[in-house]
Parts: sequence; structure tokens; C-alpha cells
Amino acid sequence: MAGYVTFWSKEHVRNLERAKDIGPLSVIYGGPHTKMPSIAAVKPGDVIYPVSIQSGTLCVMARLEVERVEPALDYLMREVGRPAGAVVPRGMALERTGRGAENLLDGRELDFTHSVFALSDGTRLERGEALPQDLIRVYTQAHYMDRPHRRHQEPQTCCAELAASGRGSAICARPLPAEVIPALRFGPSRSREKPLKLNKDGLPTPASLSGFVRKMSPETRALFEEGFAP
Repeated sequence: MAGYVTFWSKEHVRNLERAKDIGPLSVIYGGPHTKMPSIAAVKPGDVIYPVSIQSGTLCVMARLEVERVEPALDYLMREVGRPAGAVVPRGMALERTGRGAENLLDGRELDFTHSVFALSDGTRLERGEALPQDLIRVYTQAHYMDRPHRRHQEPQTCCAELAASGRGSAICARPLPAEVIPALRFGPSRSREKPLKLNKDGLPTPASLSGFVRKMSPETRALFEEGFAP
């Protein structure tokens, strides 16, 4: 079981506060954007800790015990009731009606002006046209149904690829003591673990934390866990 850290910007934290979203945290999305980086390495049983810099202090905002990792489209259609910016994964089709655009895996947008089925490769099929026989899932307009959900269950940006969901904590700022910051270590393996880059005040900058979901050392995870002790 591994621990990972992901960065939440001040803007995202303010959006959650305005929506009165205090959790419990139930999902973390991953994709190609720096605001919502890839979670391809995350597996069920892992733990993700969103962090943010609040008033010059590094804060652990929540804790998510991952129980499932799946295409973001599947999670959103089941829990939110609409695609909300998810890409269409390979092997699936999504019906869209009206004027708009569909996000594709490669970041392009598929424009449409009436009912179409969007595929992951950019193919646009009119209603009535035969869909590929090897599709594992087809979402039609009958699957659209807005469901009660929290603000954090909507992706921060478009092109959400994966959703890691499970049991989470309340969302609130849990400051890390300044003296432990230099001891934090992140990296894919023991031999590649590195400390965070710090500014002149000894604090990590947003640039040193954003853009990637980082695996943490066991010792770093133990420090993070102290904020969740009963």
C-alpha cells in the first residue's frame, strides 16, 4: 500500500469553500493537465493526500483510501449523472445532444450540433448509424440524470481520464509543522526519493508540488498520518 500526494491550488480550495464542500472526500481525478495530473500509478489500497499552501503553510487537506480506480466517465455517469468533462475512453461511446464539444483522449475537441455518438478516436456517429461491435459500454441520453453530489466530485478541468474513489476524510486544512518540511521525501522508489524544493523561507512553492501525483516515502506518509490520528 503506497501513499501519494497531489496538489490543490488556492483557487480550487476557494471553490470548495464557496460550495461549502467539507467532504468527506470521495474521489480524486487524473488526466493530462497540471491541475489534475495523471493517477495512472495509483492502485486500490493506496492512499492519496491532497495538499495546499494556505497562508504560507503547507497543509494536508484530506485523505482518500482508494478502493477503485476506473475511467472517469464511468464514475461521473454513475455518481454525478453527466460526463462533466470526462474523456470518452477506448471501447466506449457517449451520446451527446445539442450544441457543444466532446473531449477526446488526445486533447482535441469534437464539435457537434445535434445528437451524435462520440467515440474515443474522434469518430462521430449519427443516431441510427451502426456502432462498433466491440464496444464494452454505450452511454445514451437515458443515462443522463443529475444526481446529488459534492463540488469535489466534478473534475477541476476537462479531459478527466481516471477516477480514484473510496473512503475519505473531511476536507479541511491540517498544517504540517515547518520543521518537518525538509524531511519530506517523494519519488517512485527509495533510490530516487528527493526532498521538495524550498523557497528562501523554507517552504515549498506551488511549482514544486503541482503537475505530478508524487509517491511519498513511508516516513513522509507517517508524518502526514499524524494529522488524522483519532
